[in-house]
Formats: sequence, C-alpha cells, structure tokens
Amino acid sequence: MSDEKPAEVRPEMPVKVTSPRLTYRPLSQEDWPFYLAVSQDRSVMKYISDPRSAEEIRTRSFDVRLPAWYKGCTHWLCLVIGEKATGLPAGFCGFIDRGEGIAEFGFILAAHAQGKGYGSESLHATIAICFEQQGYRKMTATVTAGNVASRRTLISAGFIQEGSLRQNFFLDGQWQDDWIFGLLKEDYRPGQPDWRASIVPSLRLPGSECSG
Repeated sequence: MSDEKPAEVRPEMPVKVTSPRLTYRPLSQEDWPFYLAVSQDRSVMKYISDPRSAEEIRTRSFDVRLPAWYKGCTHWLCLVIGEKATGLPAGFCGFIDRGEGIAEFGFILAAHAQGKGYGSESLHATIAICFEQQGYRKMTATVTAGNVASRRTLISAGFIQEGSLRQNFFLDGQWQDDWIFGLLKEDYRPGQPDWRASIVPSLRLPGSECSG
C-alpha cells in the first residue's frame, strides 16, 4: 500500500466584486470573441502591445487566464467588466499575486466603454477585493510612459508613482519607459471614485503584451 499523498487540489478563491454601475465575473471560454476584438483594437492597445495574431492572443493571453484563481497562484485573476444598464461587456480588470503580500493590478476597457469613468470604478472595486477580502498589504501597477490618463486614474485612487524603469518595455519599434505605482493598505481610503475621469483605455495586464 503506497504512502504517497494525492496531489493537493487548490480550490477556487471566492471573490465577490461589486460597484454601483458595473458587474464583474470570471473570464470564460464564451468571452473569447469579445476578448479578441478588444485585443486587436489599436486604439485600446496603444500602450499595451503591438499587433498580434488571433492565435498568439489566444495561447499567450486568453487561455492562461481561464484557470480558477486562488491566492498564491501564478496566473491573473481576470474579471469581465459588464455594464449594469445595458448588459454589455465593457472590458477586463484583475490582479496577480506577486508574492510577499503584493498584488499587481491591470485593466483594459473596450472603446465603447471609455470616457465613462469605468476605469476608476473598477480600480476602486479591485482595491477593495485585494485589501478587504484577500488581505494583501500592497498593490502595484505598471503603466507605459506617456499613458497620462491611466496615471491620473491611479493617482486619484491613492497610488503613488514610486519610480520609472528606463527602456523597460519594447513597443511600437522602440524601448519604452515604464512608470511604477504603488498603494499601501494603510494608505487606502475607501470612498466614492471620481467617475468624471477622462478616457482611460488601458493599464497593462502583463501577458496582454505577449509575456505569457
């Protein structure tokens, strides 16, 4: 009789996300057409990635976000953002566990959902998940230099720009700088987000730019 223990099966971590105008649910196979359309929209992906084939997007960005998420796993929790008023998908948001109590945030909004403050609203909802539900001590975010709208959204939520990584990300034929932002749990102030924000199309979810 073998003494070998069966492999541990980690359960999906329950994540409850709410905000006044938006719904949130885990990414599923049925979301592929919308995910592909957003990922190939150059107005949305300007600061995220160069043009990619459907196969590359599927294998290196979409499929890797489908497994059940639990705290400590190595893939992103990817949530589909939906508009309560219309029922239409608006984009994606989520975070990844970077270890040591740190979660990295990212989001992508479809073109039709921009200019409505959804980036700010989904950011505040995700902050609440990380600090209030999951017990993270810090959140970070990476923004390609020049993406001033995403920078403004992060700062309005309490993030501080902690530094820049020079020539850190290859995009549009040249090396781009990255802006690095952080928010400590003790600096978090729950409150009503500013929905008057200007167009905020995207804030990098690593993997959307082919890092796998």
